[in-house]
Amino acid sequence: MTQNAFTCKTTAWLLATLMMFLGEVAMASSLKLADPSELAGKWQAILNTAQDSPESQALQDKPSNVCTIELKSDQTLGEGADCLGAWLNQSAIGWFPEPDGIAVTGKEGSRIVFFSRQREGLYKSNLKSGLIITLTRAAQ
Repeated sequence: MTQNAFTCKTTAWLLATLMMFLGEVAMASSLKLADPSELAGKWQAILNTAQDSPESQALQDKPSNVCTIELKSDQTLGEGADCLGAWLNQSAIGWFPEPDGIAVTGKEGSRIVFFSRQREGLYKSNLKSGLIITLTRAAQ
């Protein structure tokens, strides 16, 4: 009886350790922090509602709904920062990569908006107003 309890307890510990190890490896490989140089460059930002598709909004060619944003390699925002800031109702100054997306920072350096990675070259942010900003890598 004692040997059976010892075997069950040992098996439980081994399974728990194995699950922790495999879970840690899976998480580490799925949440790779991108190097800023990988994300630097020009991005097309599209502001739309949940009912609009980014493609249809881009075809409307309204300057207030589409702008090009430059993510500089020094992690500041270049061209298009004013456009993004107008959508966010605060100045957008910088940016930094996160394991699951891109964060944009304001004057004090704190994150003001987060763009969640959907797939390679596509990021989205849902604003409190219900509007959606979609970032796609601009053609070089």
